[in-house]
Amino acid sequence: MARSQILLLCFLSLCIGLAFADWNILNQRTKNGLKISLKNYCESWRMNVEIHNIRQFEVVPEECEDYIVKYVTSTQYKVDSERALDESLVYLSTSCSLKKDGRDAWIFDVDDTLLSNVPYYKNYHNGGEKLNLTSLEEWQGQGNAPALEYSLKLFNEIKSRGLQIFLVSSRREYLRSDTTDNLMKVGFHGWKSLILRGPEDEQVSVQDYKAGARKKLISQGYRIWGIVGDQYSSIEGLPSAKRTFKLPNPMYYVS
Repeated sequence: MARSQILLLCFLSLCIGLAFADWNILNQRTKNGLKISLKNYCESWRMNVEIHNIRQFEVVPEECEDYIVKYVTSTQYKVDSERALDESLVYLSTSCSLKKDGRDAWIFDVDDTLLSNVPYYKNYHNGGEKLNLTSLEEWQGQGNAPALEYSLKLFNEIKSRGLQIFLVSSRREYLRSDTTDNLMKVGFHGWKSLILRGPEDEQVSVQDYKAGARKKLISQGYRIWGIVGDQYSSIEGLPSAKRTFKLPNPMYYVS
C-alpha cells in the first residue's frame, strides 16, 4: 500500500512538472476556450493597462517586450495619440467658454506627453526592466528627448487661442535647466510655468503632488479647462480639470 502511494505521488509530481515545462503562451486558451496567440495576449495586456484595469505593474511582461516596442514605434501608436489630441481640440472648440482674461489654463505633463522617453526605454527592454531612477534622470539631464509630434501641434494650437499653459512634471527641481533647454530645442515655447517636484514633494505620491499643483493654480484664479498626460496619476485626483485626456503609454506605470 505504501509502495502504491509512493508511485502515485511520483506520477503526480511528474505530471505537474511536465505541465509547467510545457507552459507556453502560444498554447494557452481563455477560460471560454479561445486560442490565444502571443499578439492576443500582449494586446490584451496593453489595452487593460490603458483602461486602468492593470495597475501598479513594475515591468512589462517579458513575452511582450518586443510587442511593446513595436507598438510605441508604430503608426498605430501615432494614430492613437493623434486621436486623443484631436478629441482635445474638439472639446476646446465646442465646449470651452473661454473668458480670455488671462486665467484660462491648460496643463500638460512632460515625459511621454511632450517629450518622448522611448529612446531611453529601448535600452532597458522597453519597460521589461525595473525603473532605475538614476539612469533615467541621467537621460533626462542630457536633454535629447524628441518631441511628440502631435503634442507639439496641440500645444501650439492651445497657445494660439490665448490659454495659459502650465507644465506639471514629476521631474525633480534640479532638472529644470536641462528640461527647459530640451523643450525649447524641440519646439516648445511660450508656456506660463514649468512646475517640478521640490524637496518638500519627495514623500508625496505623484498623483497627490500634481493635484496639489492644480489646487494652487485654481487658488490663484486659473480655470483649468484640460489636462493632457500619459499617466492616470497626471489626470486623477482633486481638484481636476473640466476634461482630461490620456495619451497611450504601456511602458511603465507611475502612481
